[in-house]
Amino acid sequence: MQGVFFRAELCDRARSLGLAGWVRNNADGTVETVLEGPWDRIESVVSWCRRGPRGAVVAAIDVSREVPAGMTSFEIR
Repeated sequence: MQGVFFRAELCDRARSLGLAGWVRNNADGTVETVLEGPWDRIESVVSWCRRGPRGAVVAAIDVSREVPAGMTSFEIR
């Protein structure tokens, strides 16, 4: 969803929880993110992603667990 600051708000939430990773807009209008850190904190961000910021329309989310890559910060790509 464009124009609702989804990436910026997700970034702020992830950083405030001490998570590492990244978030980006894809060409098809979806938002993609990678989160690394304690699972309970990741779950908090995933829960927020189900709603998104005010004005967002979240049709669905896909979640998969992977081996951490050892990221140390969170960025917007």
